[in-house]
Amino acid sequence: MKLKVQSIHFNADGKLLEFIQERVDKLHTFYDDIIDGEVILKLQKNDSENKITEIKVNLPGRQLFAKEQSKTFEEATDVAVEALRKQITKHKEKVKRV
Repeated sequence: MKLKVQSIHFNADGKLLEFIQERVDKLHTFYDDIIDGEVILKLQKNDSENKITEIKVNLPGRQLFAKEQSKTFEEATDVAVEALRKQITKHKEKVKRV
């Protein structure tokens, strides 16, 4: 999947980018018609859980979004991808009914 990743207030290393790409690519197993996606990584000051991952996924005629905050970007990414998986499952059910 074509994935655009932005890191705000820091430079993301290759290992983190690879991890994110791998996790988001797994969404294709639930829905083949995903067009592309965008990930925004943010560092927030003055908080112990200061890593924020925002993921937008574009489907035909629809955009899904998940935002999670955690102690690590990997953990936030895992939770956000799981939230998107649930949204994709609901979207597929709605599409089948129509």
